[in-house]
Amino acid sequence: MKTNIFFAVIIFSLVFSKFSFAQGCMDGGSDEGVNVIGFIQPSYDNYFYDEDALGNTENKPNSFYFKRARLGVAGSIPYDISYYVMAEFSPLAHEGSAFLLDAFVTYAPFKKYLKFSIGQFKSPTGLELNTPCHALHTIRRSTAVNQLAGPFRDMGIMFLGSTDSLFGKKDLISYRLAILNGTGLNTWDNNKYKDIAARLIISPWEWIKIGGSFRTGIQGTIETEGQVQNKRTRYGADVEFEYKNFLLQAEYIVGEDIVAVGSDDPSGGGGCGSKSTSAGDDESGSKTYNRDGFFVQAMYMTPWNLQPVVKFETYNPDGLNYNYLYHPQKFGQNTWTWGINYFLNDWTRLQINYLYNAEETGNDEFPNDAIMFQIQAKF
Repeated sequence: MKTNIFFAVIIFSLVFSKFSFAQGCMDGGSDEGVNVIGFIQPSYDNYFYDEDALGNTENKPNSFYFKRARLGVAGSIPYDISYYVMAEFSPLAHEGSAFLLDAFVTYAPFKKYLKFSIGQFKSPTGLELNTPCHALHTIRRSTAVNQLAGPFRDMGIMFLGSTDSLFGKKDLISYRLAILNGTGLNTWDNNKYKDIAARLIISPWEWIKIGGSFRTGIQGTIETEGQVQNKRTRYGADVEFEYKNFLLQAEYIVGEDIVAVGSDDPSGGGGCGSKSTSAGDDESGSKTYNRDGFFVQAMYMTPWNLQPVVKFETYNPDGLNYNYLYHPQKFGQNTWTWGINYFLNDWTRLQINYLYNAEETGNDEFPNDAIMFQIQAKF
């Protein structure tokens, strides 16, 4: 009952939020011919670990690397058909091997009002996930998004569109509805169930947008003595205020996982999650896990192309392990990010972030802050 009420409140409040309709990580380019698109993000991270959450002292990352190195093509075919293909070449991303990131075909018989995309693309879950990677305001996405919005990419079909001049407002309503495998990036044929994911945005004025997201699905495998099924459900709400050079964004995500005893990661990608309680156990041997988190960030673009950014985020894992900056931990955490973005031009950007972490362990904090540097060039 509480779940239904919460979802109803989100749908009722979806009267505003920013939404990028590029299902991939970049825009598709011009209307004619083939366009080569991509970007690279050479980075440097230094993590101030004396020891990690489990008392280990060996892993103290201090390295230059590529966070992302992406190259793809996009274009249009007469009539009302477009395509988009993007590959990831960063050695860090997938054990040193290049892999397919996005690949989909879009048919737009009703222009912007209704489009159909089929292939592999981002899940329409949340504001920060659907912000293109080259347009993120901080170097890393928030922990709640990393842990709860996954799988970030999936294979399926999506219906999407927006209004043009409803009640005199451009893009008053934007929407996406996707049917997905639910198994994540480049994975197919191992889940007979399908996920349903949706996002709705209403923007009554140019300076304010509010959005809501929903995703649910069953991840199941057939075993010799029966059927093991895990159910994953996500709800999200976000808001954005933009006035002249000032931008304020906030997003909240809550996740519920009903997990069969003895099954694997309840998150289905994007991190592990939550502890169960006796009230969450049922006679079938499943457990209910609950996690949630949010972020709030503000930034201002100065006349000198410098954009200071401040971000606060919190994540409640409900007691199970998740990876934060490549270290396992299982407690709630608050993180402050202070950053500077410097735009050399429309294609090149420098970013510096300092992350201050405060753990909810009941004990003294341990050193796990970080400083990050990144330069980005897109083409």
